[in-house]
Parts: sequence; structure tokens; C-alpha cells
Amino acid sequence: MQGVKDYIQQHQDRFLSELFDLLRIPSVSANPDFSEDVFEAAAFIENKLIEAGATRVEICPTDGYPIVYGEKMIDPALPTVLVYGHYDVQPADPYELWHSPPFEPVVKDGKIYARGACDDKGQMYMHIKAFELMMQTNQLSCNVKFMIEGEEEVGSSNLATFVKQNKERLKADVVLISDTSMIANDTPSIDVGLRGLSYIEVEVTGPNRDLHSGVYGGAVANPINILAKMIASMHDENNHITIPGFYDKVVELTAAEREALNKAPFEIEDFKSDLGIADVWGEKGYNTIERTGIRPTLDVNGIWGGYTGEGSKTVLPSKAFAKISMRLVPNQSSDEITALFKAHFEKIAPAGVQVVVKPHHGGEPVVTPTDSPAYLAAAKAMQTTFGKDPIPTRGGGSIPIVALFEKELGLKSVLMGFGLDSDALHSPNEHYGIFNFLKGIETIPYFFHYFSQAKS
Repeated sequence: MQGVKDYIQQHQDRFLSELFDLLRIPSVSANPDFSEDVFEAAAFIENKLIEAGATRVEICPTDGYPIVYGEKMIDPALPTVLVYGHYDVQPADPYELWHSPPFEPVVKDGKIYARGACDDKGQMYMHIKAFELMMQTNQLSCNVKFMIEGEEEVGSSNLATFVKQNKERLKADVVLISDTSMIANDTPSIDVGLRGLSYIEVEVTGPNRDLHSGVYGGAVANPINILAKMIASMHDENNHITIPGFYDKVVELTAAEREALNKAPFEIEDFKSDLGIADVWGEKGYNTIERTGIRPTLDVNGIWGGYTGEGSKTVLPSKAFAKISMRLVPNQSSDEITALFKAHFEKIAPAGVQVVVKPHHGGEPVVTPTDSPAYLAAAKAMQTTFGKDPIPTRGGGSIPIVALFEKELGLKSVLMGFGLDSDALHSPNEHYGIFNFLKGIETIPYFFHYFSQAKS
């Protein structure tokens, strides 16, 4: 393919400037205070798709935040790639832990620091710029459709309705997604599996009001103490989850499959050093790669109650709360696991408290084939630009809509991400390498090229 690197080199300053403008928009879907900003980000994407050469570009309303759709149909006889991404981002809290303002991008050591730099604005925007490159160099070899949503970080609750109502519009041969990571900049990889998700909030109520901890302490159940005990009881001494039925449908990998999974390069000491931990932790009988890729988990994402302000206040609180996520593996159902959690949590609550379990959102685990024309095209594209074959890996995160696309559209997805696990996704100081951003723009046109050849 001619001129790919030259075009990127000529326009990379503009590409980065445009990305920085997008990153400055605080499109936090979880917080209604940022509602106008989320809509502003949708308008930004609409405009950039039009500038890049897409037609039939529109902002499609939903009951929540809109979906930006655009397409370029050059020949009905050619294969069609459906590009999915999202323009919403995680909350930036706690702001005080950021080294620089989260919505004012800063470049340091070749990395772009900003909320959404990697997840997913930086990775999503690669596709728009790669599309521009293919249009401007007359090298677009497939039809392309874009579906960029604004609710991925809150569960994509309205995307399913949109997909079901627009099956004809969304007809394609494959879904291409860059919302995952690779092993390292010198070790490309492609995710071939993702865990599912069940996300829950729990509320534990004791007395009908906050109490003086001296007058009532020791005589009345403290909701924070009780909640802590209940959560602690959900793992046994082997870090095995104790919810009855939780593992009933878990698919166990064969020894050969586990051996293949562990061929991915991984240095445990580097892993610990990067995180500043003395040792790893997890389910007995599995190593770190397996724990984060093929095993289900239960983790507390936030816990609060009582007095947390400056100084002291000797209070026995009326309520305690926690947010809990469970990552799921193939054959586990998010609805079933949510129901099992609810039944178990209610059962283990002592008589001195009342509990409420509030399901938030979920998604199903997926495994994608490594012998499909789309996967082979992605692997060949990465081999072309990185100079080595990518390694198939299992991702620990969740992208709930991958299972949705398969169910409703009958389409498999290719998870060709360019981020790194060390990019601090969902954390303060999220960042994305300029190398990775530009390498993605370089690699995506090769995917289109090789996929069109495979399908011709």
C-alpha cells in the first residue's frame, strides 16, 4: 500500500491536535453534571466523520446519549466493516491524584495524559483518521460503517435497542473494535476473548438514624462492620468465590489450552514492580495470566458509609454501601450470576440489618475465532506494521456489546487494540502512547486491504 506512512507523517501534528480537542471535552456519561459535554463529544465525532469523507452521517437519539452513525459504501459487492467505538469516558475522580488536569491533555515521555486518552477516544479516533487516510490516498478497499456510542462506560443500555431497530443499516461482514490492549509495543497481540460483567450496588441498613458510638456501640449492629464481614465471607482461604452455584457453568480450559495461553511473554517481577506491590494475589491453582483472562472474579469497586470528612465524628452509621463487580467467563450468564449474588447476599445478612441489592448493568463473555478471514487479516496487518506476528490473548476486561453484535447481527468481532495494560485505564493519570496512536492509524488500512483480499 502506497503512501500510508507518508500521509501519517505529513498529518500527524493535525491528528494529535484534533485528538487533544476531543480529549478536552469531559464526556463523562456516568455523571449527569457532564450531560452537555457528552452531547458535545457526539457532535465533534459527527463533524470529523463528515470531514473524513463519510456519508449519511447522523447523530441518532436514544433514551440516553446518542449514537453517531456514518458510512461510506463504495461498492455493494465489496465486504463491509462495521467500526465500533465509544466517545464517553470514565469519571476522572479522584482529581487530586492526577499529575495534570484530566481534561487538559499533556504529552510527557511520548505519552498523552488525559481521561479517555486510551479508553476509548484515542483508540476510536485512530479509525476516523485511518479512514481519512484511505479516502485521501484512494485506498479504501472495503465499505465501512461507523457506530460510535456515548454510553459504553455505563453499560450501553440503549445500544441494544438501536442495534435491534437498525439491523438492515448495520449489515456488515465483521465488527472491528479497538478498545483493548496489546502485550507491549514490541510484542503485538490480539484479544480473542473477553470476560463478561455483573455490576451491582448493595445497601446495608441498621438503625433508623446515625447513633452515638459510645452510647450504642456494641449493642447495635454497625452496618459498615456487617457489610465488611459479608463481603469478606464471599472469598474462602483459597480466594475461591463462595456464592453457591457461582462456578457451575464455568468452562475449564484443558491443560493444552492453558499451556498455549501461557506462551504469551510475561514477567511477574515487572508486573509487581509496575504496580508497586510485594506479591500477587488471587485464586489458588492459577497464575496471574490465567486469573485475569480465564477465571471469574468478585471485587469491591467502592465502599462507603458513616463519617469520612476531616477530623473525627464518633458515629455508628445508619447505612453502608458498596459497589461490586463480577467478571465472568464463557458459559456464565450475567443475569444468572446477578440473581445468585442477590440470593446469597440476602441470605447471609444477620437479623440486625436489612439489605438491598441494586443491579446496575452487565454483559456476556465472548470468545472469538482465530481462523476467520477477519482475524487472519488483522494478524497479517499487525505483522506488516510491527514486523512480527501478533499473539492471541484473552482480555480480562468486558465489552458487553461484542456478545450483542453476535446475537443480533450474527457478526463476530475483531478486537484489534493498541493500548497497553499500563495505560492506567479507569485510573488517575490515564495515558496513551503517541507511538500507539500513530501505529494504529498505520495498521488499520492494512486490515481493510487484507480483509478485502480474503473476502474477494
